[in-house]
Amino acid sequence: MGEPDALLVMGVSGSGKSTVGALLAAELGWKFYDADDYHSEENRMKMGRGIPLNDQDRIPWLCKLHGILLRDVASGQHVVLACSALKKMYRDILIQGQDGAPQKCGEPDQVKLFVVYLSGSFEVISGRLHKRKGHFMPPELLQSQLNTLEPPSAPENFLQVSVDRELSEITATIRETLKGQ
Repeated sequence: MGEPDALLVMGVSGSGKSTVGALLAAELGWKFYDADDYHSEENRMKMGRGIPLNDQDRIPWLCKLHGILLRDVASGQHVVLACSALKKMYRDILIQGQDGAPQKCGEPDQVKLFVVYLSGSFEVISGRLHKRKGHFMPPELLQSQLNTLEPPSAPENFLQVSVDRELSEITATIRETLKGQ
């Protein structure tokens, strides 16, 4: 594949996407985006009421994120994106946009994306969520996210990392794997 244009740090809420993504971006000198910052107010309110998002809620959000990735990649900027991207279809939208989306002349239509899947047990992640303060995503939605989750698999270009490891060990593993890309 060669060096990716962008790194997707994915997993359920509470898996450490934002923490790992921000640290990794700083270590690599890449731009960092937290997908949560791009949710519509309606999506935030829905999750805040304990209602899981559906595909209709997520697709416009993912298309917006794809546009951000394309814009930065076209300008030569490497990106780390922290985003749940729970389904393969969601990751496909991040890579190539939604079918039929208009492409701007001269811009690449696909992002070379390397996926880092942060995985962990319900107990570990639930414990983290219950300690987290001030986030719009309530711990009660964890099970719905796990039910939706389609872990990456071949032919996706990905690395699965356990959240049970130390943060420094997680980022070192990811950096080592990127060197081999």
